[in-house]
Amino acid sequence: MAKKKTNTSAGGLAARQMTLDVARTRRFPSLLERKDARMMLSPLAFLRGAAPLFYEILASRPDLADGPRGEGWLSGDLHLENFGAYRTHPLHEKDSDVVFGLNDFDDAYVGPFYYDVLRLMTSLLLGAREMRLRGPDAVALGHSLMDAYVGAAFDDKRLPDAPLPVTRLLDQVQKRTRLAFLNSRTHVVDKKRTFVRGPRYESLSRELEKKAKKAFARYARMLEKSGEAKGEHLEIKDLALRIAGTGSLGGVRVAVLVCGHGGKDGGYIFDMKEQGTPSSSILIKPPKLSPATRVITAMHACSASPPTLLGETMLGKTSMFVRKLMPQEDKIDFAHLALPDIAPLGRYLGALTGKAHARGAKRMPKRAWSRAEKEHVIRNAIELAGMHEGAYLAIAETLLHTGKK
Repeated sequence: MAKKKTNTSAGGLAARQMTLDVARTRRFPSLLERKDARMMLSPLAFLRGAAPLFYEILASRPDLADGPRGEGWLSGDLHLENFGAYRTHPLHEKDSDVVFGLNDFDDAYVGPFYYDVLRLMTSLLLGAREMRLRGPDAVALGHSLMDAYVGAAFDDKRLPDAPLPVTRLLDQVQKRTRLAFLNSRTHVVDKKRTFVRGPRYESLSRELEKKAKKAFARYARMLEKSGEAKGEHLEIKDLALRIAGTGSLGGVRVAVLVCGHGGKDGGYIFDMKEQGTPSSSILIKPPKLSPATRVITAMHACSASPPTLLGETMLGKTSMFVRKLMPQEDKIDFAHLALPDIAPLGRYLGALTGKAHARGAKRMPKRAWSRAEKEHVIRNAIELAGMHEGAYLAIAETLLHTGKK
């Protein structure tokens, strides 16, 4: 439990989040303004970047932390935008599926299913206005999501057919090519392809570049040893600091461009991302695994079709999770959904979460969550949504007064 309770007033939560953001970006101070800008896009964006604050609230409010039973591997940072499309076999595109599911396990841990569901439900309520939903419709959607979750997690109900927004996304990303993806992130100068420096990529310091090369070499040796890739395909052509995400912004994240198929147009892009202690550690003791191993273990435990080429390495003393980036990775744009598509999508996300929890379960309850237990989750999510929106507006006021809006 927390040594010191967090002040859960709007102003107290705002002040705490701003302190956390400064600490998170201390190694790259220039990213603080970008993190502020991303979190101020909406209350949902604020929740996305505030996972540690979410768990500090639960630690300070035992009434909100208490929920229905069931335990296993969790995403740890579950929200509407941590579902997406990805290719299962990045090096074998012709024999590979593009699937839709949970796609972010940086904060994964073993704990109560309730925490994942509570965070997902909170994100649904915060995102409701972006989807143009009235309050009663948002709460009704929450009940629908809960029913689908419980049916999939505890009653072994089959996953419903993918709704239109999911099938459209999968159809759209299937058509993307590796070269178009490469051209969107890199350019060719003097017959050499490099990352485009700017909002997405920045140059590494000499010290960090040296460490990153050694770290990627360790990962490459692992792929060679396992037979998943050949050494000549993994020759480094360029490295850059990758600026992506919201909650993770400020951590060490390195993009690696390698030879791939060869030539100026054959490159592959890999992502090496710093992993540390999960945000839930204020409440739950993390598994006795290295941070990157924890992430990989959770992905394999919860995913029906986890991607291949997942790996880990050390950048100095920092645990790094490594994966190959693909043009098929994308998310649903919730702000532009047609109203008739929202309810089926909500049920589908609930069912996906239920199936993921059932796969990664360590301890299942003797019975499915009751109606009263489901309503308990929704009531607590309503309160948490209000607390996060209050903190979001309090930070907006602070930034306005300091001229950093």
